[in-house]
Amino acid sequence: MSQQVNLTGSGPPETILVPEPAAHLAELDAALAVAAHERRAAVAKVVADHPRFLDAWARLAELGRDDIERYAAYRVGYHRGLDTLRQNGWRGSGYVRWVHESNRGFLRALDGLRQAAAAIGEVDEEERIEHFLRQLDPAVNEWSTPTP
Repeated sequence: MSQQVNLTGSGPPETILVPEPAAHLAELDAALAVAAHERRAAVAKVVADHPRFLDAWARLAELGRDDIERYAAYRVGYHRGLDTLRQNGWRGSGYVRWVHESNRGFLRALDGLRQAAAAIGEVDEEERIEHFLRQLDPAVNEWSTPTP
């Protein structure tokens, strides 16, 4: 597995996840394009076929039927994402920036988990995740969705 960790002269190392195979990305795009009433099931099939596909977990969470279902799917994406980050050289600190397309599934899952935690009243978790997001990508305010 290719590990891309860049050391910068002005800060912590940066981890860039290995991109998903083009076929997986195409499957997710196709699932997201089906009729709204079939979309959740189509994305769930992509997750079942590719359970390590972080963006598929985040997209499934976005389609969750309630706050708890969204929270659960985002949490799975987040934990699978931590495993993937470690496999790609991340050692618990350093940047994981949105600007790199391959990092977006993890960041989308983490940001969604922050929002889902807020929705179910887990204020301490929401705050912890917000802090973590700022450590991973100082430009988080440019791409993150504000908590309602």
